[in-house]
Amino acid sequence: MSAELSQAPLRNRAWNLAGRVPAAWQRPLVALAGCWLVVFALFFPDWARMADQWWNSSTYNHIVFIPPILAWLVATRRDELAKLVSQGWWPGLFVVFGAAFLWLCGALAGIDLFRQAGVVAMLQGSVLAILGPRVAWGLLFPLAYMVFLVPFGDELVPPLQMVTAAITIQLTEWSGIPAVIDGVFIDTPVGLFEVAEACSGVKFLVAMAALGTLVAHVGFRSWPRRITFMAFALILPILANGIRAWGTIYIAQSQGVEFAAGFDHIFYGWIFFALVLALVLALAWRFFDRAADEPAIDAAAIEAKPVLTRISSPSMRPSLAAVLTAAMLALAAAWSLASGNARATVPSLIDLPEVAGWSRTDYAPRFAWEPQAPGADHRLLGSYTDADGRRVDVFVALYSSQGPEREAATFGTGALVPGSDWRWLGDASGGADHSAQWLLIAGDHKRYAETSYLQGDSVTGSGARLRLHTLLDKLAMQRERTATLILSAEGDDAKATVVDFAASISPRGEWLDGITTPR
Repeated sequence: MSAELSQAPLRNRAWNLAGRVPAAWQRPLVALAGCWLVVFALFFPDWARMADQWWNSSTYNHIVFIPPILAWLVATRRDELAKLVSQGWWPGLFVVFGAAFLWLCGALAGIDLFRQAGVVAMLQGSVLAILGPRVAWGLLFPLAYMVFLVPFGDELVPPLQMVTAAITIQLTEWSGIPAVIDGVFIDTPVGLFEVAEACSGVKFLVAMAALGTLVAHVGFRSWPRRITFMAFALILPILANGIRAWGTIYIAQSQGVEFAAGFDHIFYGWIFFALVLALVLALAWRFFDRAADEPAIDAAAIEAKPVLTRISSPSMRPSLAAVLTAAMLALAAAWSLASGNARATVPSLIDLPEVAGWSRTDYAPRFAWEPQAPGADHRLLGSYTDADGRRVDVFVALYSSQGPEREAATFGTGALVPGSDWRWLGDASGGADHSAQWLLIAGDHKRYAETSYLQGDSVTGSGARLRLHTLLDKLAMQRERTATLILSAEGDDAKATVVDFAASISPRGEWLDGITTPR
């Protein structure tokens, strides 16, 4: 009896909450909630991976604030939304299909960005399909702002490193400090400084993009002002990051490298960018042209829009829209599962063959170096020398399939190993069948590496093209093996050595095919 009494207030509160929802909205909202539950259940691994990045990656910690911001944005529109008529809208299913296909492409090609963008787009598309174009128009900004749930920005790290390095060397020279730049390394009288990935400024840039978009919407009505503010909000952090890097070098000249590094983490890491953020908002404040009490949307204006009236006619029941949406999502998940289980036949053993003009020798690099290929069925790492004593290191990885935790061209794989003592110095000119880069260790010791990928009968140096070939093969349910070939050498003449070895095995696609084809 006491248990029933204690639960009664909870039931009453739930009924009261349901009673506050207009009757015309209750079934559509139930259908939408059911559809969203399907999205979260079917694609839970993607949501779990995103949540892990939100919580554990400092680049994406700001995303934990996006869900409450979205809830607030919807809440500010609640009263006006209640005046709109919701309806199922079958053209919205095309958006759902596009979202499911985007996720499927990401799943088959091993691109997390596409997978995660796809699951977020599923939520957006289901709103359009189940609640209709008028409600989606009223929720246009919150729906668009959901894009910031997707962890993106790591792709910008290399170009931001180069931009920061360019700004830093210019400011260093202007301040009278003699310095020489080589890629992302700046050599000064007190030591060698690296514009590392953590110093690229991507963390602050992606957070500022999310905040700037919100401020531009809430604070401005004029599109020219919004665009100007966004340009200012995105450019200033990049410039500020260059100033931060220069400040560290400048302080190190008089106070020492250790003091400068500590100062960088304490002042620049916490205070400097907070000041930049405050400066952006302070300068923009006086130009705000949207009143604080202005309604977020106008239901009457939305209802009167001719274009919405014209396109709203192909309607359907919200429950049917939800069922069809869930069916498409389930089909995408099933296709991915069936394709992901396909495996190509690979040899039980592979070995490096003889090469004319070169002899196999023991692998003995001056500084330890071993490319990473997680999930590969076979890995080879060996060396060749020629009559002049020049040495080339050869790495081969063979995969029976591509998938999660077994991707040939993803972050953390290949010649540069994250967390090792090797550092990326810069990209070099490659070719149709290979990409190239310079690595650095111990301040002045260089390593040159060329990377090629074999997918079926196609060879490329582009990770993006490899993913495209993988995607097309898996969409067709084909079973193709994938192989990675890395040719590398140490020293200032490393590139010439690798080029000569590559000529000896040319075409490298056929040479790699000979190693990895089952006999």
